[in-house]
Amino acid sequence: MSESFGARARKFMGWYSPEEPIDEFDEFDEVEEVAPVADITPVSRPTLTSIRRDEPAEDLTRIVTIHPTAYSDAVTIGEAFRDGTPVIINLTDMGEDEARRLVDFAAGLTFGLHGVIERVTNRVFLLSPATVEVAGDNTSGRRGSLYNQG
Repeated sequence: MSESFGARARKFMGWYSPEEPIDEFDEFDEVEEVAPVADITPVSRPTLTSIRRDEPAEDLTRIVTIHPTAYSDAVTIGEAFRDGTPVIINLTDMGEDEARRLVDFAAGLTFGLHGVIERVTNRVFLLSPATVEVAGDNTSGRRGSLYNQG
């Protein structure tokens, strides 16, 4: 009988011992007794409820404008947007690479919280929460334009 691939590989690597049988399995006639498994009671998980409002916020009293100078300013942007406040990000004081990282963060933030990110100018962006409606010239054409650059 020819040797299996595993046997030839073990022989080649020096792991082969002629006393050991190759590719043979020990047969067991005895059945090992196993202790019965205890009854398991499933733990109920808490249900998640959405706290997102469907109607626009009527008492919008402020918009936050942030002039980030480093990527670490993303925390300030995220906290303000998470609280439901529209955020204007002016990236003119940042380098190209860090500005790109911050725009990626802002895009993920708005996507995760069901908001919208809009480009106002080349390096200025508006993050609008889901509860805020933005009106203006050609708003429908600009909405989602950051994602549709293809």
